Amino acid sequence: MVDIKKYFLEMNIARLKVDEYLAKTLSKSGYVGVDLFRTPLGDRVIIYADRPAMVIGRKGQQIKKLADLLSKYFKLENPQITVTGLEVPELSARVMASRIALALEKGYHFRRAAFVALRRIMAAGATGCEIVISGKLTTERARYEKVRAGKVYKTGGHTERLVDRAISSVLLKPGIYGIEVLIVKPGTPDDYVTYKSQEIVQQTPQEAEGGSK
Repeated sequence: MVDIKKYFLEMNIARLKVDEYLAKTLSKSGYVGVDLFRTPLGDRVIIYADRPAMVIGRKGQQIKKLADLLSKYFKLENPQITVTGLEVPELSARVMASRIALALEKGYHFRRAAFVALRRIMAAGATGCEIVISGKLTTERARYEKVRAGKVYKTGGHTERLVDRAISSVLLKPGIYGIEVLIVKPGTPDDYVTYKSQEIVQQTPQEAEGGSK
């Protein structure tokens, strides 16, 4: 008999290891996350990315190499890889953090990169957003720059449902820049309260007389 606890523990550990590896190797592809499922034919791997074509590679060569690596180093049985895109990539903190890192690599000013990302995130329908870029931004002394818009929740149970947070880094000439993106997705927070209004029914004099009889 299969130990259910042991099975799920092993699958979660494997998913965390694969996620950490893919986050490093597929950072320029806009990697978001991965799901693992065990099937009778082998392990099914679903990769979510902003640019699926870069993950697949020319004629699927990148996918074949990736399947061999997952089988050899992560002990996945006959990995079947599926790459899928995102409906609204601007609401993914991981995607936007990698986009900011890529913009900084191309030479964009850190404030411009942060404000462009902030505008795109809010235009996509986010309730709130906070972007923090830290490092040797203007002088030899490290500091940080923070831009923020809308409502940003950092405590409470609704943070698990509504808040998406990601951290990225990029190596530039002054040193390493850290990028933190926090996106509050559309939804109803736990502290939202609604009141039901009582409908007041107005009766005409004829209806009142009929009711009294």
